[in-house]
Amino acid sequence: MLLVYWLVLVNLAAFILYGYDKSCAKKNKRRVPEKTLLFWAWIGGSVGAFLGMRFFHHKTLKPKFFVVPVLMVLEIIICCLCLYQNYHLVTTDYEVDLGLSSEVTIVQISDLHNQFFGIKQSTLLKQIEKADPDIIVVTGDIVDKSHTNFAISEDFIEGAVKIAPVYYITGNHEIWIGDDKMAPFYEKMRSLGVIFLNDTYVDMGSYILAGIDDRSLDSFVAYPPFDDSKPVVMLAHEPQYSGLYKNLGADLVFTGHYHGGQIIIPGLGGFVSPEYEFFPKMYQGVNDIGGMQQVVSRGLGNSILPVRINNFPEIVVVKVR
Repeated sequence: MLLVYWLVLVNLAAFILYGYDKSCAKKNKRRVPEKTLLFWAWIGGSVGAFLGMRFFHHKTLKPKFFVVPVLMVLEIIICCLCLYQNYHLVTTDYEVDLGLSSEVTIVQISDLHNQFFGIKQSTLLKQIEKADPDIIVVTGDIVDKSHTNFAISEDFIEGAVKIAPVYYITGNHEIWIGDDKMAPFYEKMRSLGVIFLNDTYVDMGSYILAGIDDRSLDSFVAYPPFDDSKPVVMLAHEPQYSGLYKNLGADLVFTGHYHGGQIIIPGLGGFVSPEYEFFPKMYQGVNDIGGMQQVVSRGLGNSILPVRINNFPEIVVVKVR
Protein backbone atom coordinates (compact mmCIF):
# COMPACT_ATOMS: atom_id res chain seq x y z
CA MET A 1 0.00 0.00 0.00
CA LEU A 2 2.93 2.38 0.58
CA LEU A 3 3.67 2.38 -3.15
CA VAL A 4 0.07 3.28 -3.96
CA TYR A 5 0.02 6.06 -1.35
CA TRP A 6 3.26 7.48 -2.73
CA LEU A 7 2.07 7.47 -6.35
CA VAL A 8 -1.21 9.19 -5.47
CA LEU A 9 0.48 11.90 -3.39
CA VAL A 10 3.40 12.63 -5.73
CA ASN A 11 1.19 12.85 -8.82
CA LEU A 12 -1.35 15.05 -7.05
CA ALA A 13 1.47 17.30 -5.87
CA ALA A 14 2.91 17.52 -9.40
CA PHE A 15 -0.48 18.42 -10.89
CA ILE A 16 -1.03 21.16 -8.30
CA LEU A 17 2.51 22.50 -8.75
CA TYR A 18 2.07 22.86 -12.53
CA GLY A 19 -1.23 24.64 -11.97
CA TYR A 20 0.33 26.94 -9.38
CA ASP A 21 3.21 27.84 -11.71
CA LYS A 22 0.74 28.62 -14.51
CA SER A 23 -1.15 30.91 -12.15
CA CYS A 24 2.09 32.65 -11.16
CA ALA A 25 2.93 33.14 -14.83
CA LYS A 26 -0.41 34.87 -15.46
CA LYS A 27 0.02 37.14 -12.42
CA ASN A 28 3.70 37.90 -13.06
CA LYS A 29 4.62 36.42 -9.68
CA ARG A 30 7.74 34.50 -8.74
CA ARG A 31 7.81 31.26 -10.72
CA VAL A 32 8.53 27.68 -9.77
CA PRO A 33 11.95 26.75 -11.21
CA GLU A 34 11.70 24.47 -14.24
CA LYS A 35 14.14 22.03 -12.65
CA THR A 36 11.68 21.67 -9.74
CA LEU A 37 8.78 20.97 -12.08
CA LEU A 38 10.84 18.32 -13.87
CA PHE A 39 12.07 16.88 -10.59
CA TRP A 40 8.50 15.98 -9.55
CA ALA A 41 8.04 14.19 -12.86
CA TRP A 42 11.27 12.24 -12.39
CA ILE A 43 10.39 10.98 -8.89
CA GLY A 44 7.14 9.35 -9.97
CA GLY A 45 4.82 12.29 -10.62
CA SER A 46 5.02 12.22 -14.41
CA VAL A 47 1.31 11.41 -14.85
CA GLY A 48 0.33 14.38 -12.69
CA ALA A 49 2.87 16.56 -14.47
CA PHE A 50 1.58 15.54 -17.91
CA LEU A 51 -2.03 16.14 -16.89
CA GLY A 52 -1.01 19.50 -15.43
CA MET A 53 0.70 20.48 -18.69
CA ARG A 54 -2.39 19.58 -20.70
CA PHE A 55 -5.05 20.85 -18.31
CA PHE A 56 -3.37 24.20 -17.62
CA HIS A 57 -1.80 24.51 -21.12
CA HIS A 58 1.55 24.96 -19.46
CA LYS A 59 5.08 24.16 -20.72
CA THR A 60 3.67 22.20 -23.67
CA LEU A 61 5.99 23.88 -26.17
CA LYS A 62 9.15 23.86 -24.05
CA PRO A 63 11.59 21.28 -25.54
CA LYS A 64 12.96 20.19 -22.15
CA PHE A 65 9.43 19.23 -21.05
CA PHE A 66 9.02 16.80 -23.96
CA VAL A 67 10.57 14.27 -21.58
CA VAL A 68 7.45 14.32 -19.39
CA PRO A 69 5.22 12.12 -21.62
CA VAL A 70 8.15 9.72 -22.11
CA LEU A 71 8.54 9.49 -18.33
CA MET A 72 4.80 8.98 -18.00
CA VAL A 73 4.83 5.94 -20.29
CA LEU A 74 7.83 4.48 -18.46
CA GLU A 75 6.22 5.18 -15.08
CA ILE A 76 2.99 3.44 -16.08
CA ILE A 77 4.91 0.37 -17.28
CA ILE A 78 7.09 0.23 -14.15
CA CYS A 79 4.12 0.80 -11.83
CA CYS A 80 2.10 -1.95 -13.48
CA LEU A 81 5.01 -4.36 -13.09
CA CYS A 82 5.55 -3.35 -9.46
CA LEU A 83 1.87 -3.62 -8.59
CA TYR A 84 1.73 -7.04 -10.22
CA GLN A 85 4.75 -8.13 -8.17
CA ASN A 86 3.14 -6.84 -4.98
CA TYR A 87 -0.40 -8.11 -5.47
CA HIS A 88 -0.14 -11.31 -7.51
CA LEU A 89 -0.96 -13.74 -4.73
CA VAL A 90 0.45 -17.27 -4.97
CA THR A 91 0.01 -20.43 -2.92
CA THR A 92 3.08 -22.52 -2.14
CA ASP A 93 2.55 -26.15 -1.13
CA TYR A 94 4.88 -28.26 0.97
CA GLU A 95 4.71 -31.68 2.61
CA VAL A 96 6.37 -32.56 5.92
CA ASP A 97 6.40 -36.00 7.51
CA LEU A 98 6.10 -35.94 11.32
CA GLY A 99 4.64 -39.42 11.63
CA LEU A 100 1.10 -38.26 12.45
CA SER A 101 -1.73 -40.78 12.47
CA SER A 102 -3.70 -38.63 10.00
CA GLU A 103 -2.77 -35.79 7.66
CA VAL A 104 -3.19 -32.21 8.87
CA THR A 105 -3.32 -29.25 6.46
CA ILE A 106 -1.86 -26.06 7.91
CA VAL A 107 -2.17 -22.71 6.16
CA GLN A 108 0.38 -20.11 7.21
CA ILE A 109 -0.28 -16.38 6.88
CA SER A 110 2.65 -14.14 7.72
CA ASP A 111 3.60 -10.46 7.45
CA LEU A 112 0.29 -9.16 6.15
CA HIS A 113 1.45 -5.62 7.01
CA ASN A 114 -2.02 -4.23 6.24
CA GLN A 115 -1.69 -5.28 2.60
CA PHE A 116 -4.95 -5.14 0.65
CA PHE A 117 -6.07 -8.19 -1.32
CA GLY A 118 -9.54 -7.38 -2.58
CA ILE A 119 -12.59 -5.96 -0.86
CA LYS A 120 -12.75 -7.38 2.69
CA GLN A 121 -9.60 -9.35 1.77
CA SER A 122 -11.77 -11.51 -0.48
CA THR A 123 -8.96 -12.59 -2.84
CA LEU A 124 -6.77 -13.72 0.04
CA LEU A 125 -9.60 -15.50 1.84
CA LYS A 126 -10.76 -17.34 -1.28
CA GLN A 127 -7.30 -18.80 -1.83
CA ILE A 128 -7.08 -19.86 1.80
CA GLU A 129 -10.47 -21.53 1.53
CA LYS A 130 -9.34 -23.46 -1.57
CA ALA A 131 -6.55 -25.02 0.50
CA ASP A 132 -9.20 -26.51 2.86
CA PRO A 133 -7.06 -26.04 5.98
CA ASP A 134 -7.52 -27.81 9.29
CA ILE A 135 -5.95 -24.80 11.02
CA ILE A 136 -4.66 -21.36 10.01
CA VAL A 137 -1.51 -20.06 11.71
CA VAL A 138 -0.70 -16.34 11.67
CA THR A 139 2.98 -15.76 12.39
CA GLY A 140 3.15 -12.08 13.21
CA ASP A 141 3.17 -8.61 11.63
CA ILE A 142 -0.50 -8.70 10.79
CA VAL A 143 -0.35 -4.89 11.06
CA ASP A 144 2.36 -2.39 10.20
CA LYS A 145 3.84 0.28 12.45
CA SER A 146 4.37 2.85 9.69
CA HIS A 147 0.88 2.66 8.15
CA THR A 148 -1.25 0.92 10.76
CA ASN A 149 -4.75 0.05 9.61
CA PHE A 150 -6.58 -2.24 12.00
CA ALA A 151 -9.67 -2.39 9.78
CA ILE A 152 -7.81 -4.17 6.95
CA SER A 153 -6.40 -6.75 9.35
CA GLU A 154 -9.77 -7.17 11.04
CA ASP A 155 -11.37 -7.94 7.68
CA PHE A 156 -8.88 -10.76 7.24
CA ILE A 157 -9.47 -12.18 10.72
CA GLU A 158 -13.26 -12.04 10.37
CA GLY A 159 -13.04 -14.07 7.18
CA ALA A 160 -10.31 -16.47 8.31
CA VAL A 161 -12.11 -17.67 11.46
CA LYS A 162 -15.03 -18.75 9.29
CA ILE A 163 -12.72 -21.07 7.33
CA ALA A 164 -10.77 -22.81 10.12
CA PRO A 165 -9.49 -22.28 13.67
CA VAL A 166 -6.94 -19.44 13.72
CA TYR A 167 -3.81 -19.47 15.91
CA TYR A 168 -1.73 -16.31 16.30
CA ILE A 169 1.61 -15.10 17.62
CA THR A 170 3.07 -11.57 17.53
CA GLY A 171 5.71 -10.13 15.25
CA ASN A 172 8.07 -7.23 15.76
CA HIS A 173 5.60 -4.67 14.36
CA GLU A 174 2.96 -5.50 16.95
CA ILE A 175 5.63 -5.01 19.62
CA TRP A 176 6.73 -1.69 18.10
CA ILE A 177 3.15 -0.39 17.95
CA GLY A 178 2.79 -1.13 21.68
CA ASP A 179 0.30 -2.94 23.88
CA ASP A 180 -1.83 0.15 24.53
CA LYS A 181 -2.64 0.64 20.84
CA MET A 182 -2.82 -3.07 20.09
CA ALA A 183 -5.07 -3.97 23.05
CA PRO A 184 -8.44 -3.11 21.40
CA PHE A 185 -7.47 -5.05 18.29
CA TYR A 186 -6.32 -8.03 20.35
CA GLU A 187 -9.64 -7.95 22.20
CA LYS A 188 -11.48 -7.96 18.87
CA MET A 189 -9.40 -10.89 17.63
CA ARG A 190 -10.16 -12.89 20.76
CA SER A 191 -13.87 -12.10 20.50
CA LEU A 192 -13.82 -13.52 16.97
CA GLY A 193 -12.28 -16.75 18.26
CA VAL A 194 -8.57 -16.30 17.49
CA ILE A 195 -6.39 -18.43 19.79
CA PHE A 196 -3.28 -16.59 21.01
CA LEU A 197 -0.16 -18.74 21.41
CA ASN A 198 2.23 -16.09 22.70
CA ASP A 199 4.57 -18.03 25.01
CA THR A 200 2.15 -20.92 25.44
CA TYR A 201 1.08 -24.14 23.74
CA VAL A 202 -1.91 -26.41 23.23
CA ASP A 203 -2.20 -30.17 22.88
CA MET A 204 -3.82 -30.85 19.50
CA GLY A 205 -4.18 -34.58 20.16
CA SER A 206 -1.60 -36.06 17.80
CA TYR A 207 0.84 -33.14 18.11
CA ILE A 208 1.70 -30.09 20.24
CA LEU A 209 1.13 -26.61 18.79
CA ALA A 210 3.38 -24.09 20.53
CA GLY A 211 4.05 -20.38 20.10
CA ILE A 212 6.65 -17.77 21.03
CA ASP A 213 5.94 -14.08 21.59
CA ASP A 214 8.34 -12.02 19.49
CA ARG A 215 9.54 -10.05 22.51
CA SER A 216 10.59 -13.32 24.23
CA LEU A 217 13.00 -14.55 21.56
CA ASP A 218 16.16 -13.22 23.22
CA SER A 219 15.37 -14.59 26.69
CA PHE A 220 12.76 -17.32 26.37
CA VAL A 221 11.74 -18.98 29.68
CA ALA A 222 7.97 -19.47 29.24
CA TYR A 223 8.01 -23.26 29.08
CA PRO A 224 10.67 -26.00 29.23
CA PRO A 225 11.81 -28.05 26.23
CA PHE A 226 9.31 -30.63 25.00
CA ASP A 227 10.03 -34.33 25.19
CA ASP A 228 9.68 -36.76 22.29
CA SER A 229 6.23 -38.07 23.23
CA LYS A 230 4.51 -36.03 20.51
CA PRO A 231 5.68 -34.03 17.48
CA VAL A 232 5.94 -30.30 18.18
CA VAL A 233 4.77 -27.69 15.67
CA MET A 234 5.99 -24.23 16.67
CA LEU A 235 4.97 -20.72 15.61
CA ALA A 236 7.51 -17.90 15.76
CA HIS A 237 8.05 -14.76 13.75
CA GLU A 238 11.80 -14.56 13.14
CA PRO A 239 13.71 -17.35 11.36
CA GLN A 240 17.17 -16.49 12.69
CA TYR A 241 16.37 -18.01 16.11
CA SER A 242 16.35 -21.56 14.76
CA GLY A 243 18.75 -22.67 17.51
CA LEU A 244 16.18 -21.71 20.15
CA TYR A 245 13.38 -23.55 18.37
CA LYS A 246 15.48 -26.70 18.03
CA ASN A 247 16.53 -26.58 21.69
CA LEU A 248 12.86 -26.36 22.68
CA GLY A 249 12.21 -29.62 20.85
CA ALA A 250 10.40 -28.27 17.80
CA ASP A 251 9.97 -30.65 14.87
CA LEU A 252 8.29 -28.18 12.50
CA VAL A 253 8.54 -24.39 12.82
CA PHE A 254 6.58 -21.72 10.94
CA THR A 255 8.34 -18.34 10.60
CA GLY A 256 8.21 -15.25 8.38
CA HIS A 257 9.77 -11.80 8.87
CA TYR A 258 12.28 -11.89 5.99
CA HIS A 259 9.79 -11.03 3.19
CA GLY A 260 11.66 -13.38 0.88
CA GLY A 261 14.66 -11.08 0.96
CA GLN A 262 12.49 -8.43 -0.75
CA ILE A 263 14.25 -8.98 -4.09
CA ILE A 264 14.98 -12.52 -5.24
CA ILE A 265 17.96 -12.69 -7.58
CA PRO A 266 18.08 -15.92 -9.63
CA GLY A 267 21.02 -18.05 -8.57
CA LEU A 268 21.73 -15.91 -5.50
CA GLY A 269 18.45 -15.90 -3.55
CA GLY A 270 16.80 -13.25 -1.41
CA PHE A 271 18.72 -9.99 -1.37
CA VAL A 272 18.44 -8.62 2.17
CA SER A 273 16.83 -9.42 5.53
CA PRO A 274 15.23 -6.86 7.89
CA GLU A 275 18.47 -7.13 9.92
CA TYR A 276 20.39 -6.03 6.78
CA GLU A 277 21.98 -9.42 6.28
CA PHE A 278 22.67 -9.71 2.58
CA PHE A 279 21.65 -12.94 0.88
CA PRO A 280 20.42 -14.68 4.06
CA LYS A 281 20.60 -18.46 3.92
CA MET A 282 16.95 -18.88 4.91
CA TYR A 283 14.64 -16.57 3.02
CA GLN A 284 11.87 -18.90 1.86
CA GLY A 285 10.74 -22.52 1.75
CA VAL A 286 11.31 -25.47 4.07
CA ASN A 287 14.79 -25.50 5.59
CA ASP A 288 16.27 -28.54 7.33
CA ILE A 289 17.99 -27.55 10.59
CA GLY A 290 19.53 -30.74 11.94
CA GLY A 291 16.31 -32.68 11.40
CA MET A 292 13.99 -29.83 12.41
CA GLN A 293 11.97 -28.49 9.49
CA GLN A 294 11.70 -24.69 9.47
CA VAL A 295 9.28 -23.00 7.11
CA VAL A 296 10.13 -19.43 6.12
CA SER A 297 7.20 -17.67 4.48
CA ARG A 298 7.87 -14.85 2.02
CA GLY A 299 4.86 -13.17 3.58
CA LEU A 300 2.17 -11.04 2.04
CA GLY A 301 2.96 -7.39 2.60
CA ASN A 302 5.86 -4.98 2.74
CA SER A 303 7.19 -2.62 5.35
CA ILE A 304 10.22 -0.38 4.78
CA LEU A 305 10.61 -1.14 1.07
CA PRO A 306 7.30 -0.85 -0.80
CA VAL A 307 8.28 -3.07 -3.74
CA ARG A 308 8.94 -6.78 -4.23
CA ILE A 309 10.87 -8.02 -7.25
CA ASN A 310 10.68 -11.64 -8.45
CA ASN A 311 9.06 -12.32 -5.11
CA PHE A 312 5.29 -12.73 -5.18
CA PRO A 313 3.36 -12.54 -1.87
CA GLU A 314 2.52 -16.05 -0.77
CA ILE A 315 0.14 -18.20 1.22
CA VAL A 316 2.01 -21.21 2.59
CA VAL A 317 0.18 -24.56 2.72
CA VAL A 318 1.86 -27.42 4.53
CA LYS A 319 0.40 -30.92 4.54
CA VAL A 320 1.76 -32.56 7.66
CA ARG A 321 1.75 -36.36 7.59
